[in-house]
Amino acid sequence: MTRRKRIAIACQGGGSQCAFVAGALKQLFARGVDETFDIVGLSGTSGGAITAAMAWVAMLERAQGDGAVIGDRIISLWKDLSAQTPQELMLDKVCIDTLRLVEQGMLPTMAMSPSSPQFRFWSRMTSMLIARPEFTDLRALLQKHIDFEALPALAKPDSPVLLVGAGDVLQGNFKVFSSAHREIKVEALLASAAIPNLFPAVWVDGHAYWDGIFATNPPIVSFLQKAFMGSFNRPDEIWIVQVNPAQHTSVPERPSDITDRRNHLAGNLSLQHELEIINIWNMLFNEGGLTEQFRARFGIDATVPIAVHFIRMSEKLQHGLDYPSKLSREPSHIERLIADGQAQADAFLDQVGHPPAAAPEAPVVESIEQHGPMGPT
Repeated sequence: MTRRKRIAIACQGGGSQCAFVAGALKQLFARGVDETFDIVGLSGTSGGAITAAMAWVAMLERAQGDGAVIGDRIISLWKDLSAQTPQELMLDKVCIDTLRLVEQGMLPTMAMSPSSPQFRFWSRMTSMLIARPEFTDLRALLQKHIDFEALPALAKPDSPVLLVGAGDVLQGNFKVFSSAHREIKVEALLASAAIPNLFPAVWVDGHAYWDGIFATNPPIVSFLQKAFMGSFNRPDEIWIVQVNPAQHTSVPERPSDITDRRNHLAGNLSLQHELEIINIWNMLFNEGGLTEQFRARFGIDATVPIAVHFIRMSEKLQHGLDYPSKLSREPSHIERLIADGQAQADAFLDQVGHPPAAAPEAPVVESIEQHGPMGPT
């Protein structure tokens, strides 16, 4: 007897560069991955969480008969997020050009808390100047594109699970919000995207959260745990849409290049750790070292090794990006990232032989041990 292979898709955070994630998800669904594979979960952090949430909601709505194209739903949010009016384009250019001058050491750093009266005043003035809430208010953007009140009725016991990563500021640990526990609310997505120097901490159920890049970027091991996935099937494969480059061609020397590479390493740190856990899991499983009691003790009940694949930016695009580009919402920049995401998703599906035949009960697994935790796609 055969069944469809179970897939989980993890979307890394990285500010505006997550438009690459949007392009990749758009193309995956355009190629019908949800019809060929059984997508059991999506996860994400920060911009990756917002993009994964759009795909998840569109999947839930499609299951209820909605005819909207999943990829179009994802891209519509990113178009709203992009600068559109002359005022928005000017504000984006001034902010990004100024940040680049600071990164190059040509302007002094001016630190300001997003909770300070001065920052709040500046934010109010900016909102009055722009007058389009979707551009200046992330909550307004999310609530425009996702009906959070309707989610409890849309999410069924057999629906794909959405996992959203955030960092607990006071406890010092990470939080994974799970749709299996009805935790996906606008506050969960705001918490995951709360970059400390741009947004104040987001309070959820008595806990203060910052951007999930400090904790789990994106959630991976949680796909294997009942505590987050409920009683639904765990994946045979995890596909990671990676925003931060894993490798670098040379040792950075200029201040701006050092900042950029530090950001890459920080963004990949938790991913490295979670992939090492998957790697150790696969090694122990192949060696017969995992008993049922051991798996139950740690809440990981997968019964086969887990294959991990990556969808990454093209090298050409990576080399043209810097840290300030993670904050830019200039339309051509967003469109270039979306286009590369589509191209890389296409190449990935061609490489894995999509559309494949139904997977056998004991799937052939490519262990990440073959290439190391950050090896080739």
